[in-house]
Amino acid sequence: MLDDRRSQVLQALVEEYISTGQPVSSRAALVNSGLNVSSATIRNDLAKLESYGFISQPHTSAGRVPTPQGYRYYVDHCSPARLRSATRVRIEAFFTDVHHELSRLLKETSGMLSDISHYPAVVIGPGLGTESVSGVHLVHLGDSVLLAVIVAHSGRVSREIVRLSFDPVDSDLAHAEVLLERCYADANLEDGAEAVTQLAAADISTNVRAIINAVAAALRRSEESTSDIYVGGTSQLAALWEDLAAMSAVLGLIEREAVLRDILESDQAGTAVRIGSELNMDDVDLSVVSTTYEAGEHGSGRVGVLGPMRMDYRRTIKIVEEVGDGLADSLGH
Repeated sequence: MLDDRRSQVLQALVEEYISTGQPVSSRAALVNSGLNVSSATIRNDLAKLESYGFISQPHTSAGRVPTPQGYRYYVDHCSPARLRSATRVRIEAFFTDVHHELSRLLKETSGMLSDISHYPAVVIGPGLGTESVSGVHLVHLGDSVLLAVIVAHSGRVSREIVRLSFDPVDSDLAHAEVLLERCYADANLEDGAEAVTQLAAADISTNVRAIINAVAAALRRSEESTSDIYVGGTSQLAALWEDLAAMSAVLGLIEREAVLRDILESDQAGTAVRIGSELNMDDVDLSVVSTTYEAGEHGSGRVGVLGPMRMDYRRTIKIVEEVGDGLADSLGH
């Protein structure tokens, strides 16, 4: 833990670097900190912060820049910024005026969040896990492969490929579909799976039982995989990452849905900020600010932005939280 003065010096240096992108001199750190101390004291504080690993000096004659550890300390000890009233009004107006179905709402939210934050934005929709099912349909794709189609009462549709160890006949598929409908109708995926285990063995052939079990297993996977991802603002990349290699690396992450889901989701409830190596990625200049939103009967999802480590954390945290709250208010009714 830093003392108050050095914490203030670090905050001033980080915010100056976020603003300019240039190494920060001791004079700039002194001016921006607002401290009434000598230049020698500031130089000593900067040397200490460097020895602690919070800042580094790219060149002997250059100023200092924050390290990932410096950004982490700053984020852990700063408070979210107050948004301009025009920004708050814009977020509130978006959720007041929008009356779209879920997928369109989430897609447009990612665009709005990127537009306001000036960073690429990601919205992870809630999965089907907590929604009640209105129907389960089986389509024979040929040989031993089925397509299981799950329709929720909200109108959302999920499809899962099911592979059997045999080629089913039409009568067995029809019987299996009737039994699955009975188990899952008006239930969520977890309750439907439990109902499958309670089916009496009488009057169920070995093949029908195998079909039902295979489909139930696929629907359990669906509970994890049905949360759609919406990305907005990829056009921001070139302005944020001047280095082409860094921009290409981040674009590659955005294009890989499983990786994007992993870096945005967090074990931490509420708002999370992950910086640099905390994302389990080497040599990627990247930070992620995200928060959970509750979607009423739909469950919960996550919303966030991606940016370089010198992103404006205080403003970004507040914007992400405001948008998360707006989504929760819109979907929680």
